[in-house]
Amino acid sequence: MKFFDIPSPCYVLQEEKLKYNLEILNNVRQHSGAKILLALKGYAFWRRFELVREYLNGCCASGIYEALLAFEEFGGREIKKDICVFSPAYKDFEIQQLLGIATHIIFNSFAQWQKYKNKIEIKNKQLQSLGFTKIEVGLRLNPLYSEVQPPIYNPCIKGSRLGITPGEFEKGVKEFGLEGIEGLHFHTHCEQNSDALFRTLGHFEKYFSPYIPQMKWVNFGGGHHITRADYDIEKLIDILKDFKARYCNTDVFLEPGEAIGWQSGFLIGEVIDIVWNGMYIAILDVSASAHMPDCLEMPYRPNVKKISLIDKKEVFEEDKGVNKAKYAYRFGGHTCLAGDIIGDYSFDSELKIGDRILFEDMMHYSIVKNNTFNGMPLPGLGTIQEDKFILLKSFDYNNYKDRN
Repeated sequence: MKFFDIPSPCYVLQEEKLKYNLEILNNVRQHSGAKILLALKGYAFWRRFELVREYLNGCCASGIYEALLAFEEFGGREIKKDICVFSPAYKDFEIQQLLGIATHIIFNSFAQWQKYKNKIEIKNKQLQSLGFTKIEVGLRLNPLYSEVQPPIYNPCIKGSRLGITPGEFEKGVKEFGLEGIEGLHFHTHCEQNSDALFRTLGHFEKYFSPYIPQMKWVNFGGGHHITRADYDIEKLIDILKDFKARYCNTDVFLEPGEAIGWQSGFLIGEVIDIVWNGMYIAILDVSASAHMPDCLEMPYRPNVKKISLIDKKEVFEEDKGVNKAKYAYRFGGHTCLAGDIIGDYSFDSELKIGDRILFEDMMHYSIVKNNTFNGMPLPGLGTIQEDKFILLKSFDYNNYKDRN
């Protein structure tokens, strides 16, 4: 396979690496008894869901569009796949649509649950009369503890809008009770190891353990970095088995997104100019602002390789770090945003116009967050299958125009 034959820019899935991740997750499922859902907010590359579907229990969605994607491309109750939906708040038309596709609906407040409780009860009677399983309802809780940094990603900081705090939960239970609530949900992680889950559970149980025995399931949310090389999988399995044993085999859900797409693909771009302003600045056909927004939000510096064509052969070179090698460059996009900077890199050989730049680990979050700011074309979507590149989708002017 020739990397210079891939159209630039393009997100490229490496299917063998995706399968490797899925096998790790399936091992956790089998040995812990937990159910693992694909978090579409982190990984929504549905064109290869036929592979993911073989290994996971279903999807979790953050709203109606993700739920529809899960229903159409992953399956729902008809094929015994879970579609678990959480949103900070639902509109009437969203609930109406979700009643036909969701298997689990999680509310962020007692008020929202009470608003839609009767509609769900009516729908459940219809489903059961047709022989289908009913929609199960849950509440999202805030255990007032999270180790996530930076604060923009921390759902438990003071003033967070996500999850019911212990005090508000106690008030809600006294006023409305919990009849009809079958699950509890917390989401406090972001790319963290199992030791963070262990500490978090201590806080979750401190406030909510009296209510867990009444529940059919507890959802531990996402952010579990299970497929990362240093993740302690055995500790995770022990935590899950212990929790289930202490609470009468209550079902446990995990909702990883990044762990599914972790290191399973790249974004390839091209050097289109090199300018000097106190340093060499390589202007690429990919953009931090439009194609890799985490570079600006986190901030995050992707790992890269440069690919040069020398005597008709593709020559790869790893980045040596910031100013660590002879030839140092700042990578930037070609939007008008002054801060559209991807990061600083250096190489042992000179970078040239026309060289390709391979940004590693770009299948999770990058694609779902990309945009057409400044009229930037969206990168293509492709896959590598048995060392053969296949272009699955390309974008043109109409994709920009239709979004405005």
